[in-house]
Amino acid sequence: MPRPCGWRPPIPPWPGAVRVTMGGMGLRAGGGQDLLQRREDVRQANFLELFVDLVLVFALSGVVSRVVREITADDAVVRWRSMAYLLVLAMPLIWLWITTAHITSWFDPRRRKIQWLVLTSAFGLLVMAASLPAAFVGRGLAFVLPYVILQCGRPLVLLPGLRGHPLGRLYLRSVLWCVGTSVLWFAGAAFSGGARAALWGTAVTVDIVAAQLRWPVPGMARPPVSAWAMDSGHHLPERYQQLLLIALGETVLAVGVTFAAQPIGPDTAAMLVIAYLSTVLMWRIYFYRSGQVLAEAVAAAGDRLTAGRATGVAHIVMVIGIVATAVGYEVVLEHPDGRPEPVWLAVILGGPAFFLYGRIRLERVVFNRLSLRRVVAIATLAVTAVPLYFTAPLAASVVALLVLLGVAVADARHAAGRPPEHPSPAH
Repeated sequence: MPRPCGWRPPIPPWPGAVRVTMGGMGLRAGGGQDLLQRREDVRQANFLELFVDLVLVFALSGVVSRVVREITADDAVVRWRSMAYLLVLAMPLIWLWITTAHITSWFDPRRRKIQWLVLTSAFGLLVMAASLPAAFVGRGLAFVLPYVILQCGRPLVLLPGLRGHPLGRLYLRSVLWCVGTSVLWFAGAAFSGGARAALWGTAVTVDIVAAQLRWPVPGMARPPVSAWAMDSGHHLPERYQQLLLIALGETVLAVGVTFAAQPIGPDTAAMLVIAYLSTVLMWRIYFYRSGQVLAEAVAAAGDRLTAGRATGVAHIVMVIGIVATAVGYEVVLEHPDGRPEPVWLAVILGGPAFFLYGRIRLERVVFNRLSLRRVVAIATLAVTAVPLYFTAPLAASVVALLVLLGVAVADARHAAGRPPEHPSPAH
């Protein structure tokens, strides 16, 4: 019987006996029939998720602007403190985005409850981003409240539909941990400056590490699912790919805005070209080839729980490296001449090095091997830091560009004349 154009099969009901796959382990779905869904029916990110991505671009741009203000200060202590500020401000934003991506991967994003959660998450990111300019001298609650409310409140909204499902136990444990770390978040808001940064840094570290351990609670059995679990579909790997594109897009935005505010001269024009080419090379290095076949690697992994955890950490590291690189671009645009401060070299050279380290970790997930080309590149960036201290900051950016170019060329030569390499994750 012919089917009309655009016909799609109806979404099957979710009876209690349906067997689903999460993190590579078969689970009995005992509830959540109104929210849980088969990811093959919704493979790609929907428009609401892309809206969250736009807000994250704005948020990361705010982090870069906030750090640049500190890293170019006259006080050396303030300059080095800006490195801690970068981590403390960027990590909660990235972690909130990742937890949102996992919600839309586990649950049906076509359901109204999930759509409201996504919209609320986007608004929370917006409020946090708007508080960044005064995050350590005021507006502490404006940064903390959205984060704590979303991390504690979203599981509570989802729990009633998860009775009897392993995700229910996982979310309950996450709420207990969130209540505990919220003490650190609100205590940090009561202080300012370095004390606030230290408390917030401890809180976000505990949040991420506890998620890696599946939020252990004494007396409660550990559920067979994980906060990092990946199914065999393409949705979550694609969301991680989009996270990298978000970070790279923020870099282009930050460079363009700063360039427009500077007097146009040979140095600033050269730096604009260097920044753009470096961003393109990071895109190329990420997607060849591990980023390109990430979904296939996850589907073929013997332990998707471990693969999901390693993939998430690798992308966090790479995004932090890209954000630090964007800070370095802005510093060079504002101060292309003279001798660079040591902390400037830390972001100009350390940002690409951090990105390459995250890319090494991703290579482990996808191909179960160590990327020697990227190890050599990181060593080169470290060795050149000393002589570059006696040159202009623009020279350090040129060296970072050449190192990234070397990695991309080495990748191209390795692939020349060979069929596309298929993923070979650990089993």
